[in-house]
Amino acid sequence: MTVITDTLRDPAADALVIFTPSGKRGRFAVGTPVLHAARQLGVDLDSVCGGRGICSKCQITPSYGEFSKHGVTVAEGALTDWNAVEERYKSKRGLIDGRRLGCQARIQGDVVIDVPPESQVHRQVVRKAVTARDIVMDPAVRLYFVEVAEPDMDEPSGDLERLADALAAQWQVARPNVALSVLARLQPALRKGQWQVTVALYQDHRGGAPEILDIWPGLYEGGLFGLAIDLGSTTIAAHLCDLVSGEVRASSGVMNPQIRFGEDLMSRVSYAMMNPTGAAEMTAAVRVALNGLVQVLTTEAGVAPAAVLEAVIVCNPVMHHLLLGIDPVELGQAPFALAVSSSITLAASELDLTSVNPRAQVYLLPCIAGHVGADAAAVALSEEPDKSTDLALIVDVGTNAEILLGNTTRVLACSSPTGPAFEGAQISAGQRAAPGAIERIEIDPISKEPRFRIIGVDAWSDDPAFPADAQITGICGSGIIEAVAELRMAGLLDASGLIGSAEQTGTARCIPEGRTYSYVIHDGREAGGPLISVTQGDIRAIQLAKSALYAGARLLMDEMGVDHVDRVVLAGAFGAHISPKHAMVLGMIPDVALDKVTSAGNAAGTGARIALLNRASRGEIEATVKRITKVETAIEPRFQEHFIAANAIPHATDPFPELAQVVTLPHVSFNPKGEMDAGGRRRRGR
Repeated sequence: MTVITDTLRDPAADALVIFTPSGKRGRFAVGTPVLHAARQLGVDLDSVCGGRGICSKCQITPSYGEFSKHGVTVAEGALTDWNAVEERYKSKRGLIDGRRLGCQARIQGDVVIDVPPESQVHRQVVRKAVTARDIVMDPAVRLYFVEVAEPDMDEPSGDLERLADALAAQWQVARPNVALSVLARLQPALRKGQWQVTVALYQDHRGGAPEILDIWPGLYEGGLFGLAIDLGSTTIAAHLCDLVSGEVRASSGVMNPQIRFGEDLMSRVSYAMMNPTGAAEMTAAVRVALNGLVQVLTTEAGVAPAAVLEAVIVCNPVMHHLLLGIDPVELGQAPFALAVSSSITLAASELDLTSVNPRAQVYLLPCIAGHVGADAAAVALSEEPDKSTDLALIVDVGTNAEILLGNTTRVLACSSPTGPAFEGAQISAGQRAAPGAIERIEIDPISKEPRFRIIGVDAWSDDPAFPADAQITGICGSGIIEAVAELRMAGLLDASGLIGSAEQTGTARCIPEGRTYSYVIHDGREAGGPLISVTQGDIRAIQLAKSALYAGARLLMDEMGVDHVDRVVLAGAFGAHISPKHAMVLGMIPDVALDKVTSAGNAAGTGARIALLNRASRGEIEATVKRITKVETAIEPRFQEHFIAANAIPHATDPFPELAQVVTLPHVSFNPKGEMDAGGRRRRGR
């Protein structure tokens, strides 16, 4: 065993190792291989060759610089030098620059190490799936087949001029612009096609001159495609869409590699502040990830990259700036100034998107404000709160939650820093959504025994059909939310968030852990598996996340002058998998009838798809964004008041009458120094 506890720590002989995206950390003796450290911590790092540098499954990416969130500075010599085994592997099979082999790199100092998706045994199940939606097809890029007049010595004119005349006569298209790279291919295309060509023409929603993006001889039948991309701080999801039919040809997603620089947005801003090349590193990382994701989509759909001629991208302000190569430092301090808030259209080549047609156009939706970005605008485009007759609260749940509240009268927006706990990070047995992760759980209020479901298996754990050899690896975001709510409903957790002892709760599953207690969901240690429990630290992480979410919603309600909303819409990949009852028990969302809580799926991705397939919608959302009132949680004193009150489960002061009709929460207190008052706050002991 090479893990060194803090009590035995010798600073000269051990180093702190932090793995992302899992967030697992430990101290290891200098000279320990990264692969060995990963296995000791239960980090999901693949290897099939026994650490001989043959299989390449254990590729990792070390990060260097100052990480204020982790409280660590990583020096260049944090790992041993590149060795002959790695050099041999790279020369024969190739290795992405910056990557190392975990079996060869040895720890020399404090280090932050990212495990890329392809090196993980249990790959994440990216849940930002496409949502069915009726969209009026009116894309900005269209194909036009034209017959062009041949040159005539008696009426001399250029090929481009005659192409423009043909477009005007046959399709009523205004004279287009054309880039030099496309113009250079015009004459060969016309002659090969015997004066018939197909042109891809881009016409934006603002009514400017159209632009020829590409040209093919004769009738081109290779298809025309676009990308709708939701660039989240944790997950990047993309849909490859047919720009003629609107059909989604392929969908996929990857973890955002910027996680290794910080799990939350402010950590990434801090990394950019503390490290001179930090912003550039994060820009490069996300662009590489986008190219890789697009390659996966086009390969899966059997589409030529040259046929991808447009993309629409939605993201929060920090991701927006980092994608564009803009330092996000101003977003880390008041007044949270954006470099640009309006929509942007630019060539894919300007973003280093080499996996699409070089002339492809990229449209970024407008940002609403410094902390409410184009992703929130996309949600507004998808869910249309400004057209709702009832008061709708729309919550896009993620590492940074975007919240909209409104109706036909007025729409308000804010963002709330919920952190990564809802994604399974900062949780003791937490993991991303991957096969083997507990995603659903129920606890019997009488026996206090749990039953659960894992990703990849339909049967519950107490069902005879549940595989005896099922690998139960951890608990993901939806699982930890249900677990905490179930603990509260079963009387194992009090309103303040304290887990009771075995004596207090009547179950041996409540085990001591230091000065607090944990509840054991699954103990697989005898078979070499993990102990999966909910610790007091896990409860605290969820309390902080849900309090931030509720406080943001409550702040908008205050601004609107209301105490109740008519309905709640849970958006986002994670929001689609949240049980409304469990969310209400936790106090994540304001009290409302459970049948008024619905899921919108990946609303930001849907908004991106609408903007991709219907150019008129771009003008609509640009106008809508100007009418949305932004509420800044970072400088609003009431946010802190709401946050503190929301720490109780479900809440210290706000009543939940609708919840009380379906769930009776036990009146229990495990506070050794005093009783709980009616709001779930501790009374001082005498």
